[in-house]
Amino acid sequence: MSGAATGMRGQVRTVTGDVEPDALGTVNYHEHLFQRSPLLPGDDLDDEDASGREAAELRESGFATLVDATPLGLGRRPDAIRRISLATGLTVVMTTGAHRREHYAADHPLLTASEDDLAAAFLRDLTAGAAEGLAPDASAPEPDPEAGPEAAPRAGVLKVGLGYWRIDDAARRAISAVGAAHRDTGAPVMVHLEHGTAAHEALDALTAVGVAADRVALAHIDRNPDPGLHVELAARGAFLGYDGAARARDWPDSVLIDCLTEAARRGGADRVLLGGDVARATRYRAYGGIPGLRYLGDRFVPRLRDAAGDDVVDRILRRNPAAWLAWRV
Repeated sequence: MSGAATGMRGQVRTVTGDVEPDALGTVNYHEHLFQRSPLLPGDDLDDEDASGREAAELRESGFATLVDATPLGLGRRPDAIRRISLATGLTVVMTTGAHRREHYAADHPLLTASEDDLAAAFLRDLTAGAAEGLAPDASAPEPDPEAGPEAAPRAGVLKVGLGYWRIDDAARRAISAVGAAHRDTGAPVMVHLEHGTAAHEALDALTAVGVAADRVALAHIDRNPDPGLHVELAARGAFLGYDGAARARDWPDSVLIDCLTEAARRGGADRVLLGGDVARATRYRAYGGIPGLRYLGDRFVPRLRDAAGDDVVDRILRRNPAAWLAWRV
């Protein structure tokens, strides 16, 4: 076990240093400050000034911490993320890992890299400082655990992306690599579930490589708004990532609020996380779109509070993300 991992026990790794979980305040568990993907042509998040203004609006809407869920190879900009965090006062936890294959060009090295190379790249991001692209150099020096904002920004979450009812070879290599990096650090794990599918299968695959279900956030589980399924997953210990607000093309927010409150009522209140996953320039106010990152705090959270009550909302925004984000070896 690395010295960096040992020093992180019980803390959360942010782009400006390690903090106690209680210091996070209200947490939006899933957004993107920077992102480029062939699946979203013309919708790149690539303007530091605009992304900074959007982050400031999120802060004004009542969130103190943001998890930036952009993994390797998708335009993530670690130094810019840290500058935005320092300028806005918004605590940011950055992500490493790999998304589902459709987010990468066919010849991207992340799709063919070995498990060992992926694990080395993920571990470097977590312990030695993050950089864009795949750099499978496991020899990078470990930083001083007391390093301040001037040190290289480091990731605090591992991520793997799955397809629609699919765990392909690239995803299995990424899962194995995430498992290796998790075992060495205790860093939390996020899984992209396409339309909320393959949740049990994702937990099974991660358990097989040493990632316990209670270290995993199942992103987009609310794209399958089935409270019975959510209660099953919560009973396994997994965190339920609700991040589909403002998607009226699929269903109104009321469907998600009803699903969440029912899952909470049936025992899942300690497992729910809340985010927006807006993730497109055409939906960021600072890029000229709507509804923006502040939609979640301004419009969704008040409705959720009315439906579920203050205690449930406090768990969802404070206690649950603090428990998920804390590194545990």
